[in-house]
Amino acid sequence: MTALRRHAGITLLLALAALFAGANSPARSEEPAPPRQRQAACQPAAFRVAVDVGHTVAVPGAISARGATEYSFNLRLGEAVKQALVKAGFDKTELLITGAAPPLGLLERAVRANKMHADLFLSIHHDSVPDNLLQTWNYEGQEYHYNDNYPGYALFVSYDNPDRADSLTFGHMLGEALQARGLGYTPHYILPLMRHRRRELVDEAAGVYRYDQLVVLRLTHMPAVLLEAGSIVNRREELALATPERVATESDAVVAAVQDFCAAQAKAKAHVAKRVPARRPASRSRPVHTVRFAH
Repeated sequence: MTALRRHAGITLLLALAALFAGANSPARSEEPAPPRQRQAACQPAAFRVAVDVGHTVAVPGAISARGATEYSFNLRLGEAVKQALVKAGFDKTELLITGAAPPLGLLERAVRANKMHADLFLSIHHDSVPDNLLQTWNYEGQEYHYNDNYPGYALFVSYDNPDRADSLTFGHMLGEALQARGLGYTPHYILPLMRHRRRELVDEAAGVYRYDQLVVLRLTHMPAVLLEAGSIVNRREELALATPERVATESDAVVAAVQDFCAAQAKAKAHVAKRVPARRPASRSRPVHTVRFAH
């Protein structure tokens, strides 16, 4: 849940991100190059996925109902997701882990994903609730906080991401994949009790919310989604999230969604390539005018 709080220093991060962005776009040639032939089928070996493990050892995020850190849940699921993707042929998948604290650690994740030219960015988190909604209980002689009311996953996209449409597309695919495996999303982000953490539900079917300010979503140059895999302050769901079965279920859902997204991207690129008009031969009787194609 702490991943969904507004981070200080956004202005500084944006300025630093501009420096990291590096070179300007290459100049277009005067004559358009002939379109390259593209295959409509997904090619997993050429598709790069950045799997971001939310938080760090030192800044571990939320604390579960039984005292475990969110980071430990994120790392376990992130590693399983990477392994499942590699097994499915997406062997260029990279796991993003950083020891740097926010806000620079968040910028580092976005920069690393941009440098690897990822085709897709997925940030792994586990949820909590605002402090005013937490209750207290004793577990094994220790006092912890819990809230059993809001189990379920949640997905977030930023409309400031340069590829908002494809971020929404992947979010929808991942939501559908999770639901196909028996998981539901939590609706509590739309409730007034969330106060300033209330979010707009932009895809009611899949459980996708809008959160523009999330650094790792707005500064990445590729489609990006943040997954809250479930609530670790919900005492029942916390136990389920720690099981190999639940980890495997969510990892399998991610693989299915990535496969669908990769196939959709390949199909869209092939369709665009077919629509690029062939270059007309130059007329001898009239001057040749240079045509530039928008990208």
